[in-house]
Amino acid sequence: MNPHRVVRVLFLSMGNAARSIMAEYLLRRLGHGCFETFSAGVMPRGMVHPLALKVLRERFRLEPEGARSKSWEELREERFDLVITLCDKAHEAWAVWPGQPRAAYWDEPDPVAFEGSEAARERLFIQVGRELSQRLDLLCALPVEKLLHLPHGDAGAAVPL
Repeated sequence: MNPHRVVRVLFLSMGNAARSIMAEYLLRRLGHGCFETFSAGVMPRGMVHPLALKVLRERFRLEPEGARSKSWEELREERFDLVITLCDKAHEAWAVWPGQPRAAYWDEPDPVAFEGSEAARERLFIQVGRELSQRLDLLCALPVEKLLHLPHGDAGAAVPL
């Protein structure tokens, strides 16, 4: 990645309690300073799920200091290069973001909504974290020039990344 150009990325989900928080903190580390990362929810839960924090700490050795569930409205004045929606509902709700950033859609299961034993729930959080980490590794491998020349997003359209 070009060390002179920082790419601003927003991860958007419905609740901003797990997937988008994990993606935000994973990309902060994997991107080696080439990305400025944010996360938000269309209808935020108001708290980060404890298993999301546990997985970040124990499996990925990250300290998600300052992680909090917040509304996308809080970030409406921000300009982003890339908005990545992480579920169908967030993708459907996403409207043209100011400045028309590039948009991508990664459908990830919501581990917060999963009903099962505590061990099964934790396994799903770990699985989602691994999938996000793999996608983010691929994103980090893209040259900034190519990433910033993807088609601009519009309501209902996203580029495959």
